[in-house]
Amino acid sequence: MVDNDLGVNPDGSAEPTKVDEPKEKLANGILSWFKETSFILITAITLSVLLRTFIFQAFFVPSESMVGTLLKDDRIIASKLSYRFTEINRGDIVVFSDPGNWLPDPRPETGVKANITKLFTWIGILPANSGSDLVKRVIGLPGDHIQCCTNRNIVVNGFELKNEPYTRGFSDQIEFDIIVPEGRLFVMGDNRQQSSDSRFHIDDRLGTIPINNVVGQVVSVVWPLDRFGTMIAPEYLAKVPNNDN
Repeated sequence: MVDNDLGVNPDGSAEPTKVDEPKEKLANGILSWFKETSFILITAITLSVLLRTFIFQAFFVPSESMVGTLLKDDRIIASKLSYRFTEINRGDIVVFSDPGNWLPDPRPETGVKANITKLFTWIGILPANSGSDLVKRVIGLPGDHIQCCTNRNIVVNGFELKNEPYTRGFSDQIEFDIIVPEGRLFVMGDNRQQSSDSRFHIDDRLGTIPINNVVGQVVSVVWPLDRFGTMIAPEYLAKVPNNDN
């Protein structure tokens, strides 16, 4: 008589090997967890990339040119939807790509850390800091007549920008008298004496930037937390009349 405990059937054939059920359950659990986690991560990354590409994007403030409103290294959010539904207004703070020779060529970063930073920035986890983006305030729209200066102040369509509560310093570093071309904007930093803005590029397209270079409208500061808040275009600039000449 054959003992079945030895893994042999009464007819002499070998019994099928039994799988350890606890190990099988553990393996299935790990596989299920991996699938669910992978799906969640891929979905989150996809949504983050879509939001960064079409809805909003985080940026570092790269310089002190907006001090008075924004500080260097503030983390800000730029809405990419704002100008899909509304027009750009005087007083808006915008992020725009360098129209050419406004910024020095960024130093290429290499190494594992740099590649991880680029990946996280592309995903949208980290704010953009490519070295080719600027943050300024819109002062002149297409067709606006802008002059410098009266009483050391900028004049837009005959309206003198004086006692602006959001600015620092005077604006009379360079004298000029221009009409903003179609499809372009005249921009300035709020820290008027520390901003290499449109005034300092008058010889190149009258210092204006293409509207198409605008990445988005700055809508809020998100870091540091004690500076968290939304950006609202000052009513002061809403008083500037259109140029009817």
